Amino acid sequence: MGQLIELKAADGFTSQAYVAQPEGTPRGAMVIVQEIFGLNHHMKAVADLYASEGYLSIAPAFFDRVERGIDLGYTPQDIETARAQMGKVDMDKVMLDVAAAVAHVKGAGKVGMVGYCWGGRVCWISAAKVDGVSATVSYYGGGVPGLADLNAKCPTMFHWGELDHAIPLDTVAAFVAKHPEAAATSFVYEGAQHGFNCDERGSWNEASAKLARSRTMEFLRKHVG
Repeated sequence: MGQLIELKAADGFTSQAYVAQPEGTPRGAMVIVQEIFGLNHHMKAVADLYASEGYLSIAPAFFDRVERGIDLGYTPQDIETARAQMGKVDMDKVMLDVAAAVAHVKGAGKVGMVGYCWGGRVCWISAAKVDGVSATVSYYGGGVPGLADLNAKCPTMFHWGELDHAIPLDTVAAFVAKHPEAAATSFVYEGAQHGFNCDERGSWNEASAKLARSRTMEFLRKHVG
């Protein structure tokens, strides 16, 4: 459904991005933010999925600033490689890439964002720092609770796994307590682990993924279109 394009940021850096077109007139646009595994098969499938819901969808290859063409799976070696690459990423530069993606698709209408794992953190930071974003959805956003001092400029939604080894629930509770405006759109999924939305990972939880998706779509219909 989609195709790769070249996306140029304000600092002149050019990265790849996967763009998926909806059928007919878009109801809005979505920026899809990857996990730590790069712009892989799963993230392209996620972009296709949001395009099937009527959104012009763009999934930038955010790790191109570290190494072009990172496309990893979910083996222990892949995870080790992905974590090493993540540690090299400059989040200020990532915000430039987010802004470039928003600018690329904003002609379709309001722009939302959805991110997973590392991408969930990117969504939260973008909600506070990037203009032109109408709503963000963060799935098990690693590091989000430690960024509670940020204040979003748009509506936000959060999905957390009860059994997420990387994000203890007490830190989630502290984050939500500091952001009571987000309490109504912050959900913990019983029995779900980190990565519960990815059907290519062993932690996939079909019931939790389905429920989170229904809540996400209702949220996006309200705030994006």
